[in-house]
Parts: sequence; structure tokens; C-alpha cells
Amino acid sequence: MVDISQAANSESRNRARALAVVLASGGMDSCVTTAIASLDYRLAMLHVGYGQRTEQRELRAFTALADFYRAERRLVCRLDHLRQIGGSSLTDAAIAVERANLERKDIPSSYVPFRNAHFISIATSWGEVLGAKRIFIGAVAEDSSGYPDCRPEYYEVFNRVIAAGTRPETELMIVTPVIQMRKSEIVRRGVELGAPFELTWSCYQSEEVACGVCDSCALRLRAFEEAGVRDPIPYAQRPSYARRRVPQS
Repeated sequence: MVDISQAANSESRNRARALAVVLASGGMDSCVTTAIASLDYRLAMLHVGYGQRTEQRELRAFTALADFYRAERRLVCRLDHLRQIGGSSLTDAAIAVERANLERKDIPSSYVPFRNAHFISIATSWGEVLGAKRIFIGAVAEDSSGYPDCRPEYYEVFNRVIAAGTRPETELMIVTPVIQMRKSEIVRRGVELGAPFELTWSCYQSEEVACGVCDSCALRLRAFEEAGVRDPIPYAQRPSYARRRVPQS
């Protein structure tokens, strides 16, 4: 039998919590970021489609995550101009998705020029209208593909832009809870929080079965392998990408 007083108290505590906009692609990093945000905030979940190859699959993953975390609000937006601009293997069919090379130092073809600025601008506009206090984004600096818009200093500067460009009473601030973590640490944190990794999608080129050989699949597979956890989504191939340990002398 449900204790009505306990249910009422729980609802009251939830109303007292501040609202946060959570940018969620549907991948593992945004999933764990959502799990972290849900600990202290009510959720307004935002997904942006930009004509990427796996747009429909990512949207399905986002919808499943928003349902799982019982998001109070959700918004799906489109940025078709990023596909028109091109310059990325994610948005331009003429540019092939490269096979994984986790040792590379240059920026890969999957980088979508200045993409995250567009995402954060939408999150800021929506957050200001909603009266939200935080914007959560699952950017990862270390152990990622080297995207320039995933660096900590990028978000530090963007917070100053938000402060300068919104109403005086607006208290929005970007939070990047996984930015300094390795991918394997993100997996472990997700396991601790009961994050539903089976609902997520990371592959850059396939919407049915993850390819296992693009950069995003490789980073994800390596993360799960190094965390000692089996990745629950299906793969066409499951190569080992774990880093070799250097023997102690």
C-alpha cells in the first residue's frame, strides 16, 4: 500500500529542486551525465538533430533515456544548416567515416565544425525561458577524439558569454561533470548510478548494429573493456582496443 504522506513529501522535495537543461545525444557520455544531473536536479532534456548519419537511431536513444529518467520537459530541435555546411563525415555523404585510429593526434573527419556552440545556444535560450539553473553536457576532454569544442576552457569561456548575454536575473551555468574523466571511469560511474547503457547508441555510421570500427565505437568498446564491463549493445565486430600496459622495470 502506498504511503500517501511519503509520496507527497517526495513530490514536494522534487518541486523544490532546481531545473537543469541536459543536452543528450543518446550516447554513453550523455547518459551518465543525465544520471549525474538527476541526483540533484529536475530534468529538461534537449536533443539536437543536425543531419548526422545516425540521426534517427540517436533520437530513439534520447527518447528512451528521457522516458527512463522521467524528464519533466523534453525538446527536440533540428539544425539542418550544419548538414548544409558539411565539412564532417557525420554530415557529408561524400566524406567517408574513417576506421578507428585511437593513437592519432590530429582532429578526425568526424569533427562537426563548432557544433557544440550551436547546441549550447539552444540550451541557453530554452533554459532562460524555463528558469533553469544549469546546463549539463557530456563533453569529455581526455580519452576522446580530440575535438576542440570538448576542452574545459571552451566551457569556461562559454559561461562568461552566457552571463554577458542573458537577463541579469538569469542564473544559468554550464556543468561538465565527466569532462575530466577517462571513458572507462565514465562507464564505472554509470554502473554505480544504474545508468541504462543498453538504451544508448554511439556508432557513427550504423543505425541497426554498431559497426565496432569507427572512432566512436572504438572509444566506447575500449572504455567498457578497461572498466571490466560488457557493453550491452550489439556490434558487427568487437575488436579489442584496450591499451597495452607497460611492464614495470
